Amino acid sequence: MKECTVTALSDKMALGGVTLIDVRDWPEFAGGRIAGSRLIPLAQITSRSNEIDRSREVHLICRTGRRSAEAAKHLESRGFENVVKVTGGFEAWKKENLPFDRDEKAPWSIERQVRFTAGLIVFVGVLLSIFVHAYFIIVPAFIGFGLAFTATIDWCGMGILISKMPWNRRTT
Repeated sequence: MKECTVTALSDKMALGGVTLIDVRDWPEFAGGRIAGSRLIPLAQITSRSNEIDRSREVHLICRTGRRSAEAAKHLESRGFENVVKVTGGFEAWKKENLPFDRDEKAPWSIERQVRFTAGLIVFVGVLLSIFVHAYFIIVPAFIGFGLAFTATIDWCGMGILISKMPWNRRTT
């Protein structure tokens, strides 16, 4: 798999004709994206690979580079020969102070929504255990265990559920 830096990508884009696929989810894309990039979330990259021109060099970007590497493997397994992973992802793009677009009313990232929801559930559970019944302490204990467990297995059911909420669906 080929790789390029964000500055090299920026130089290529200035010349024009770059195919840039952003493999993040819509809330992340809406919160900040490179002008001219096209959103095809990682979960859809295999099923939507027919939408990508195989004859051109395809650059893949995500937040930090992990998902774009996974997307590159999916595309290469489907016969794409000219796939380039953007090293450091969108975070590196921002660190280089390169220009980007964002939706005015973009939802929070899924990760931020999960932290907010988990924190709120823990807070309410503690209040309920103090003011209603001590057994409510099970609620924050369950959330704490769930966060630790999902970090271990790198899968988050709460994140998947939150990502399906209406405010996290693309409106256009």
